Amino acid sequence: MLARSHIAKVTQALANQAGVVLLGPRQVGKTTLALDIAETRDAVYLDMERSADRRILEEPDLYLDEQMGRLVIIDEVQTMPGLFATLRGQIDRRRRAGHKTGQFLLLGSASNTLLHQSAESLAGRVSYHELTPFTAQEVGQGALSQLWLRGGFPESFLAETHHTSLIWREDFIRTYLERDIPAFGLRIPAEALRRFWTMLAHHQGGVLNAAKLAAGLAVSGQTVGRYLDVLVDLMLVRRLPPWHVNAGKRLVKSPKVYIRDPGLTHALLGLETQEAMLGHPVVGGSWEGFCIENLIAAAPRGTEASFYRSSAGAEIDLVLKLPNSALWAIEVKRTTTAKVTRGFHIAADDLGVEERILVYANDREVPGQEGVRAMPLWRALEWLETV
Repeated sequence: MLARSHIAKVTQALANQAGVVLLGPRQVGKTTLALDIAETRDAVYLDMERSADRRILEEPDLYLDEQMGRLVIIDEVQTMPGLFATLRGQIDRRRRAGHKTGQFLLLGSASNTLLHQSAESLAGRVSYHELTPFTAQEVGQGALSQLWLRGGFPESFLAETHHTSLIWREDFIRTYLERDIPAFGLRIPAEALRRFWTMLAHHQGGVLNAAKLAAGLAVSGQTVGRYLDVLVDLMLVRRLPPWHVNAGKRLVKSPKVYIRDPGLTHALLGLETQEAMLGHPVVGGSWEGFCIENLIAAAPRGTEASFYRSSAGAEIDLVLKLPNSALWAIEVKRTTTAKVTRGFHIAADDLGVEERILVYANDREVPGQEGVRAMPLWRALEWLETV
């Protein structure tokens, strides 16, 4: 197993805050990380998908009062929304008793739902962290090709063969569609959602055209919006917003849409090997999405990500607004040539960016045109970490 870089961040958050909410899709490794933390301290673990553990919390205050001073880990906490009000009182009582930090670690698989529930009850009492699939920094430079092909879900990335990995991802998709999404109370036909998910894979990194997707599915644009909301809330799809603060320019207002894990993109398209992936029209969008996910994951906490595209054709694949308000313009190309389009420079001038970066498929860092720094993905990630 690979060591997760997130474990240090979550441990530090527990040292500073009463509770931590750890978000991430199913099978991404939340439980494994939580149990690793539990081994380092006095802790108790409860899984809300086990009926026996749910019964333990039928009278939550009665049980949790007895656990004061211990780290209480509650897995799949979004399945018990009524628990959040109880946790607020528990945290306040523990603070008064002198237990100010490291009291609760809450694991959840649905971002917006869980955030909405906890934000109302636990504001100022918990810290939020997202556990992503394996990142390029975690697997190392030598495993980037495998990470791009298989994606970062641990069982998929660490599978013995490409075929075994693909079977795992196909089963993962089927389970999400047939069991997990209905378990969240969402009444969406599995076959319709799979077709929608596959259409997104074919248009990886494209600007959202809800009308076109709706026509292909024979549903309304409102239904397409609902399907997309579900996949975004489950942290399976990224809706990258357009840059909007620029008076006097006609900008694209629709978001770009990426399936966040490249392995799922390739599984939806039936691409098992690197040769199949490189020969498919999606290869450019797949590489762009892979790089963007890793760049966003490496960026400092509080960074805002968007893209820029004007009606005149000026475009930036990824705009990062760092916590210090500095803007970075990043172009992603599956090429070995350190060259960007004129439209990139026009867009960068419009925004007044501080850094212009080309992430490309060569392994050398070289200066490009007009202040552009061309570098491989791993070097861009290292640079972001130093900000």
